[in-house]
Amino acid sequence: MTNTGEITTTKNLPNKFQSLADWQKVIQEYLDPPKPWNLTVGLFIGGYLLAAISIWQWYRGSWPLPLLVGLAFLALHMEGTVIHDACHNAAHPNRWINQAMGHGAAILLGFSFPVFTRVHLQHHSHVNDPKNDPDHIVSTFGPVWLIAPRFFYHEYFFFERKLWRRYELMQWGLERGLFICIVLAGIKYNFMNVIYNLWFGPALMVGVTLGIFFDYLPHRPFLSRNRWKNARVYPSKVMNWLIMGQNYHLVHHLWPSIPWFEYKPAYEATKPLLDAKGSPQRMGIFETKADGFNFLYDIVLGIRSHKKQRSKMRPIAKLLPNSKLRKKFISLLHKTAVIPTSK
Repeated sequence: MTNTGEITTTKNLPNKFQSLADWQKVIQEYLDPPKPWNLTVGLFIGGYLLAAISIWQWYRGSWPLPLLVGLAFLALHMEGTVIHDACHNAAHPNRWINQAMGHGAAILLGFSFPVFTRVHLQHHSHVNDPKNDPDHIVSTFGPVWLIAPRFFYHEYFFFERKLWRRYELMQWGLERGLFICIVLAGIKYNFMNVIYNLWFGPALMVGVTLGIFFDYLPHRPFLSRNRWKNARVYPSKVMNWLIMGQNYHLVHHLWPSIPWFEYKPAYEATKPLLDAKGSPQRMGIFETKADGFNFLYDIVLGIRSHKKQRSKMRPIAKLLPNSKLRKKFISLLHKTAVIPTSK
């Protein structure tokens, strides 16, 4: 990040709780555009290099398949952070390069950059809103281990809400057309085994990873729409690099233009503010019996009702063979209902 003059830190401010304007001075250091050469650019280039190496070694045949799949997974995992930062214009200070990185990452991931951008920004505008947050549906409508296929809901949401702007519908068509052409070429020229092993398989693995660490864990238990509590932080140096800062997800929601590699220092600079606001700063699994029960429920079933009574899931009870099971199922729906509030 660019810095001129003395950096404002919490040490320069009064000991008493500062105003939000004072805290804005603290965080401003991290809100500046990233430098032209930054870690996100490295991820973008590195992802394509790893993908190319995995394909090259597939045809050369000297490396084992698990290693090639691992390289392909890492390539797509890296591009997942690129597309995310690009949609917030935090990947590169040049607007056109930022867009190119976003589209390039989307192509490798098999995504559409306009869909990802518009749907993700809707998530930011309506965090934990059962009707308007598309990621809330992804996280609460099935078991965690099946979270990856639910990302297809994003495409439906994009068209159902007519979210595209200007040339984005054309961009969607080009990216989806390219995807279809690659698959048709794979069928015609007999390289579908490469697509299955080094693209679809790793993409499914990355979908599970992104779903858990970008959507599910940061927002559970999905009960608050308050901007200081609708996501969480679970500090860890190791996780910070493994999942590229998403363990500081609340920092991202509060200040979306901060690049992923600045989440950790931004969190450390603003921790007193988050403490004062009561922001969750732990993973929150198995800390209480209710926490543990809900986590296990999400692994096994994960379908959440949004009403204590007259749940839309009640009709499923009719499929059960006896009244005792039906009552238990309805009781479970009531117990696991998610009703977000503004608190």
